[in-house]
Amino acid sequence: MLQRIQSIYLLFASLVLFGLFFFPLAHNVYINDKPSSIMVTGIYQDVNGAQQHTQTFVALTAITAIVALVPLVIIFLYKNRKQQIAFCYSAILVLIGYSFWMAQTVKGVAGSITLDTHTMGIGLFLTSLSIILIIFAQKSIQKDEKLVKSADRLR
Repeated sequence: MLQRIQSIYLLFASLVLFGLFFFPLAHNVYINDKPSSIMVTGIYQDVNGAQQHTQTFVALTAITAIVALVPLVIIFLYKNRKQQIAFCYSAILVLIGYSFWMAQTVKGVAGSITLDTHTMGIGLFLTSLSIILIIFAQKSIQKDEKLVKSADRLR
């Protein structure tokens, strides 16, 4: 059913992933001696006191939108809980691969600069949060499946 707690978890996971478009992956990173912010949409550099979009990450932007839609799709598979559980496992694996790709993109752009707590953005942690939310949703789906099986046994 749509009003179950796993729907809320999956909705929040999707919203967190869409948050990647608003929060930087890294900020205050100096690229070509200019302070820059790295986001999933590209690199934004301070030019004359204004943020200017200098490089675009087309593939990362497209994959981010697709990955953010996956938890929303999982919500509407509520009639088939086994399929919903399988999609949750798949989404977790995809998010792990996606976060690795995202981290490698940031490292490739930042170059020899090491990221520390002052330069890491909130965006680097959002995929981890969405993985946790999907795990919570998957556990709730399994609990519902167990409840339905026990109710079928009593009939």
